[in-house]
Amino acid sequence: MRIGVIGTGRIGTLHARTLSRHREVGSLILTDTDPARAQELAHRLGETAAPGVDEIFTWGVDAVVITTATAAHAELIGRAARSGLPVFCEKPIALDLPGTLQALTEVESAGTVLQMGFQRRFDAGYAGAREAVRSGRLGRLHTVRAMTCDQSPPPAEWLPLSGGLFRDTLIHDFDILRWVTGREVADVYAAGSDAGPVMFREAGDVDTGAALLTLDDGTLATASATRLNGAGYDVRMELAGERDTAVVGLDDRTPLASTEPTGPPPADKPWTGFLERFGPAYEAELNAFVEVVRGERPNPCDGREALQALRIAEACEISRRERRPVALAEIPDRVQPSYG
Repeated sequence: MRIGVIGTGRIGTLHARTLSRHREVGSLILTDTDPARAQELAHRLGETAAPGVDEIFTWGVDAVVITTATAAHAELIGRAARSGLPVFCEKPIALDLPGTLQALTEVESAGTVLQMGFQRRFDAGYAGAREAVRSGRLGRLHTVRAMTCDQSPPPAEWLPLSGGLFRDTLIHDFDILRWVTGREVADVYAAGSDAGPVMFREAGDVDTGAALLTLDDGTLATASATRLNGAGYDVRMELAGERDTAVVGLDDRTPLASTEPTGPPPADKPWTGFLERFGPAYEAELNAFVEVVRGERPNPCDGREALQALRIAEACEISRRERRPVALAEIPDRVQPSYG
C-alpha cells in the first residue's frame, strides 16, 4: 500500500512516522507547502518527498492522509474523492458549514471513504467510559462534564486561522460527548472570555469558553476549555449517573493539586500537550484507517460524524455572540436547495 501524506507539520510528522513503520504500508509520498520540511522528514523516514500536491495524485497512491492547515482540507478532500481515493483527514473538514457540506457531497457522490481524525474515540479512557454508559453500569446519566485545557496558548498568527476556541478545541469534546453517550445535542448556551492576552481579542476569539448542552434525553452536559492552563494539559470527562460515577483522564499525570489534608499529591510529570497525552490514540486511529482501506473494518468516524460536531460548535459560536440559547435545529445539516 502506498499512501500520500499532505502536510508535514507536528501532526503530519507523527502520522507519517506511524504509517512508515506499519507492516501493511509499503511506502509513503510526503509533501508540504514547505518542500524542504517534507524533504527532511522523508530523508529521516526513508520515504519519498514530492514537490507539490499534484504529484501525490499523478504519481499514484492508494490512499491520502491530509494534515494541512484547515483552509485546505475541503478542497483536498474533494480532489481525492474525484480521484476515487480513500482519505484520512484531521478535523475539521472546513471552518464553515457550506465548505463542510460541499466536501461531504463530493465524497458521497464519489462513493469514497472519508475518515476523520477525532483521536479521542481511540483513547482507552474514553472507550471505557462509553462501555460504562452503554452497559448500564452508571444507570441513567444525569450530568456529564467535559473539559479541554491547553497549558499554553498557540502562536498569535495562528489564531485567526483556527476557527476559534469552540470550532478548534471544544469540537473534540462535542464529538466525544456524542460518541460516549450515544445521544444528540438538542440545544446549547455558550459564553466566552477574552480577558487574557490581547491577541485573542485581536483575533476575535476567546481564551476561555464554556457551554451548557442539553442532550436529547434531557441529560445535562457542560463543556469548557481554556488556552491558559499553566499547571499542564488537562483533558477530562466526568459522567454521573443514578448508580455510579466515572471519570476519564484522571491519573498520576493529571495536573491537579488537592487542598485536602489527605488528598493525593500533585502530579510529578503533568501532561504538557495533546501529542503526548493522546499518542497511543493517534497511532490507533491510523492503524484503523489502514484496515478501512484494506476493507477489513467499517469506517469508525466518517464525515457525517465530523459534521455533527461542527454543528454543535457553530451553535455555540452563535450563542456566544448573540447571548442566547441556540437549538441544533437552527443549524443546517445538508446543502440547502437554491431557487430561481
